[in-house]
Amino acid sequence: MLKLYFAPGTCALASHIALAEAGADYTTVKLDFKSNQQNSPEYLKINPKGRVPTLVTDRGVLTETPAMLAYIAQTYPQAKLAPLDDAFEFAKVQAFNSYLCSTVHVNHAHKMRGARWATEESTFADMKRMIPKTMGACFGLIERDMLAGPWVMGESYTIADPYLYTLTTWLDGDGVDIATLPKVKAHRERMEQRSAVQKVLAEQKA
Repeated sequence: MLKLYFAPGTCALASHIALAEAGADYTTVKLDFKSNQQNSPEYLKINPKGRVPTLVTDRGVLTETPAMLAYIAQTYPQAKLAPLDDAFEFAKVQAFNSYLCSTVHVNHAHKMRGARWATEESTFADMKRMIPKTMGACFGLIERDMLAGPWVMGESYTIADPYLYTLTTWLDGDGVDIATLPKVKAHRERMEQRSAVQKVLAEQKA
């Protein structure tokens, strides 16, 4: 059985949704970030990075959302969460997820993780002021050039969809008006109608 370590409000939501969509047999462990549980000795033995998500499999531990999403899609091919039989199309899914991981998430992290890049309080404040602009630019690009619709890759639902949905839930707090992004807004609403998403949101609140 797979075990997913997560914290509410984090990118772990994407892998959690993918597990539910795949019909995987899994359990979850909720970490309390307020008490810094992600940096506890017990958790660091599992994931020395001190972050979530972490997926414990029968072959070892996986970290990093794009890798975990690809693993889930490949482990449960019957769920058809990625175009596994088409190398180019699968690479396009990976490219989208890599953009979310390497650029969008990093921009978002400047709001509360400024100490990763700087030491001056004034610098932290400047980073926070930039969030609406940088996140707005990222999602403007997604709206215009990357979200095919109705799902990220077009007609087929893939592992890119729960990942986009997860980061979309951060927009309000990042000062980006989702009403200015009609395709992204429609995608989020479409995601929230899926039974797997509703199931996972309930599990994360429990």
